[in-house]
Amino acid sequence: MRRFRFGAVVREAGSGKEWAEKARRLEGAGFDVLLVPDHLVGPRFAPVAALTAAACATTRLRVGTLVFANDFRHPAVLAKEAATLDLLSDGRLEVGVGTGWLAGDYAGAGLALEPPGVRVERLREALAVLKGLWGEGPFHYEGRHYRIAGLDQRPKPLQKPRPPLVIGAGGARMLRLAAEEADVVNIGTRVRPDGSGPDPRDAGPEALLGKLAAVREAAGERYARLELGTSVLQVGERKAEEAWSAADSSRLDATPQVLLGTRHDIADKLRYWRDEHDISYFVVHHERDLAAFESVVEDLASG
Repeated sequence: MRRFRFGAVVREAGSGKEWAEKARRLEGAGFDVLLVPDHLVGPRFAPVAALTAAACATTRLRVGTLVFANDFRHPAVLAKEAATLDLLSDGRLEVGVGTGWLAGDYAGAGLALEPPGVRVERLREALAVLKGLWGEGPFHYEGRHYRIAGLDQRPKPLQKPRPPLVIGAGGARMLRLAAEEADVVNIGTRVRPDGSGPDPRDAGPEALLGKLAAVREAAGERYARLELGTSVLQVGERKAEEAWSAADSSRLDATPQVLLGTRHDIADKLRYWRDEHDISYFVVHHERDLAAFESVVEDLASG
């Protein structure tokens, strides 16, 4: 049985000093990972610079993305940035990657939001490029979306064979891709094809259990090596959704994505989802919930 791991999404700060203090607070509270999202709109830092600063301010805390939008950067560029960050952080990087999906990002930057199937196919190729460029020697690749001609990048990542790959997945194609290619699968709500937000029909424990079954089937022999996680959208008491957030927790009370009640209620619920359904990695989605969740981390971090 996997031990619990806990992450927190942190989006911004008013200064470098404040950002460093947020990172050190997470480390001191026993969190395992500080995570940064990747959107062009909204109050969010850019990932690479923010993660570098967080890594420099801490010694144990891992840093990562939830998740890099593949459509925003060529995988050869991301491979170079990630390898450098992994080295500078003493091997504490976790590389979360997704297709990119939020319509506002694409519209604001003048990018084409192509159909989900195209974006998933492009991400599959990007993962092959990342893995290839993090390996030893020149890498060649010929795909529909990317072509790599004998590129041998330096530095290589400090972690071997490479930094862990995290894929956020809600729809069937992404769940299958994550099961086949990721080290960590963060299971969330399927988003609408037009990028307007989460699909309200894809919610509740039945949907989550169906996704877990899909991952298990697609992973096959890999399943035992996968770490399964999900994002926590409410902790302690129900709060209004943040105005800038696409998250919708209204139908998730029976899942581990909504954790209401006392610290003991929450700890019991997380033990159930780990012991019965293999979800062991929980990511607090909103900074407003960190204080309430710190006691839960204290209760479960050693278990």
